[in-house]
Amino acid sequence: MSDWPDGRNGGPGERYGQGSGSPRPESARAMPHVRRPAPPQSPPRIPPQQGQGYDETPGYDSGYNTGQVYGGGNSGGQGGGGRGYGRGGDSGYVQGRPAPDWGRRIKVGALTLVVVLLAVSIGTYFWADGKLKREVDLSKVIERPSEGDGTNYLIVGSDSREGMTAEDKKKLHTGSAEGKRTDSMMILHDGSNGPTLISLPRDSNVEIPSFVGSESGKKFAGTGRTTKLNAAYAEDGPELLVRTVEFNTGLRIDHYVEIGFGGFAKIVDAIGGVELDIPKAFKDKKSGADFQAGKQTLDGEQSLAFVRTRYAFAGSDLDRTKNQQKFLAALASQTATPSTILNPFKLYPTMGAGLDTLVVDKDMSLWSLGNMFFAMKGVTGGEGTSMNIPLSGQSVNGNLVWDKDKVKQLVEQLKNDEKVTVKGS
Repeated sequence: MSDWPDGRNGGPGERYGQGSGSPRPESARAMPHVRRPAPPQSPPRIPPQQGQGYDETPGYDSGYNTGQVYGGGNSGGQGGGGRGYGRGGDSGYVQGRPAPDWGRRIKVGALTLVVVLLAVSIGTYFWADGKLKREVDLSKVIERPSEGDGTNYLIVGSDSREGMTAEDKKKLHTGSAEGKRTDSMMILHDGSNGPTLISLPRDSNVEIPSFVGSESGKKFAGTGRTTKLNAAYAEDGPELLVRTVEFNTGLRIDHYVEIGFGGFAKIVDAIGGVELDIPKAFKDKKSGADFQAGKQTLDGEQSLAFVRTRYAFAGSDLDRTKNQQKFLAALASQTATPSTILNPFKLYPTMGAGLDTLVVDKDMSLWSLGNMFFAMKGVTGGEGTSMNIPLSGQSVNGNLVWDKDKVKQLVEQLKNDEKVTVKGS
């Protein structure tokens, strides 16, 4: 029997598929049908441009594999010399990339800028706020007048030489006196009817009231003695000065601000000088002033000489206070500008120079200080009024006597935040 199925001989001469010695030709072999998996759907082929190195006749399939790798290949589109499907390029497949979303990019950029500016602003605020010397405690001031509308600042320029070298003192003509005294005093009222700047001459004849010592805590009873206004500061510092001003005017002081000689000059230099129009030339050896008439830009040294000069004027201290008002208003006007506030190369030196030397009350915030500068700017901008406190003459000792009736009327207008109609001296 044959072991081969279907009658096939497995003899040595009749092996199926390997030739046969039989004269009968070998019948055709039935091959099993093999299905090739269909290739993935691909974009329509775009005929190659002329000159790409081969020709392709329409309707003819050479069977040549161009190396296209279906399924993506590697991230660069090349794998074994082929090009990844869906990458376009020279393979003949075009896959368009989405256009940039410029609206989204602009929004993200704007948001990033806002966040950065906000962070810088907050950081700057806390940096500057931490530099303020909050050394004056107004809670020690007793028997205070009632509060009124608006905000009242007592601005004091002292002759403090703190932080100044011997060379600075010589250059600025300040001398070397120990301690500090008030060289100028002003009340700035900031209200809804515009700011009002009132100078208080240092030689004003005032009564020293009862007070509590700022250091000792001991109460000193008033005896009715009168003296110059700047003597109150020399006797017991800012707290007694505030107490004396409130007692003699009836106006409550909300904030106290003091700056010394050195800090004043540094602020002016930091902003690049202050432009002033000096109507008449004057010279003073004691202050170092030597000015010609006309518009000019004063540096720190010249500015200090300008605000300290009094012996060159017929009105002495009264003329000096007018110059001080004029200069401080110009300083504020030229400091509180976009060119300074938005320029970090001017803003930070200015703030650093000024804040390091400012002495303020414990309740003073950086925001309140900014409001004060903008109120002073308003004085020169025509929105407010500047004046000397009304005077009625001189006392027997040569001090300046206030006009009590006019002062009372002025204070009432300030308390009620009314338009000031009282004229100063």
